[in-house]
Amino acid sequence: MTIESRFILFQCMVILPFIAGYAMRSRIADTSQVSKRIVRINIIIIDPLIVLWSIWGLAFTGHLAFLPAAGIMLALLGFLCGKAFLPLLHLEQPSRKTYLITSSLANHGFTMGGFICYLLAGEKGLGMAAIFVSYFLPFVFLLVFPYAGSTEREKIYTLSFFKKQFINIQNMPLYAVLIAVILHLFDIKRPENVYFPLDALIFTSVILYYLTLGISFDIKHVRSIKAGQFTIGAIKFIIVPLITGIILSIITIDADVEKIILIQSFMPAAIYSVVTSILFDLDIEMASGIFVVNTIVFIIAVLPLLFLFRESLGI
Repeated sequence: MTIESRFILFQCMVILPFIAGYAMRSRIADTSQVSKRIVRINIIIIDPLIVLWSIWGLAFTGHLAFLPAAGIMLALLGFLCGKAFLPLLHLEQPSRKTYLITSSLANHGFTMGGFICYLLAGEKGLGMAAIFVSYFLPFVFLLVFPYAGSTEREKIYTLSFFKKQFINIQNMPLYAVLIAVILHLFDIKRPENVYFPLDALIFTSVILYYLTLGISFDIKHVRSIKAGQFTIGAIKFIIVPLITGIILSIITIDADVEKIILIQSFMPAAIYSVVTSILFDLDIEMASGIFVVNTIVFIIAVLPLLFLFRESLGI
């Protein structure tokens, strides 16, 4: 399949399920409960299989360790920028949590970042993007989900808190990461001659996530949070890429690794910010509105500029 065909397929996997979900919205009595059920199908059944198979098949080398470390740093940088903007927005809970989670999480995975790495850096870029995003699930399930599910009076990130959060069926993708790491430690190789429907599972997962987004989305969500839209856009497309570029110009790392980190630094808000809001009853309107606008701005404005100036950026 050509790059053009893959790009068209990717757009169909994103746009058509979103439109279908939005069309179904008026016929669903409780959109929140339906969204939760669909998300949980992904998290409990489909995503763990994708994660286990993908990480089990990775070959880890020394210089590639920079990739997941950079992923964590980009997430933390986004969080700190969001924290800095919070006093200007005058948000109350649960909107404050939603905003901070949205500012931290970027779409580094196969629904956006991995695919763009493939378009700009070929198959090697896609493979390295898979290693880059290996930070994501531990970060989400060990840090973001506990934060989203915590109460005002609860002390988070303590040992007892982690114990309570860890034993949860919604953590199936995290358990898949741990199993894959154990298989690596015991040098148990992934079977080469066994058919595994990875593409079909990925397509299904992406379709279900965007179907859920369509069900949860209302056009008024876009208009209700102008300040949030502007600041998240500034974080994702200006501040984080600029700081990343400055740091990469100072340190010396493998050129291919540097390229993947720079591409990923431009990624828009993550669909997992919407998923988190659905699962933990946060501000779904804010999360879905920011995600939709952020993604549209990326596809219409940022992505063409990345292609246009990729040589100047070292991409």
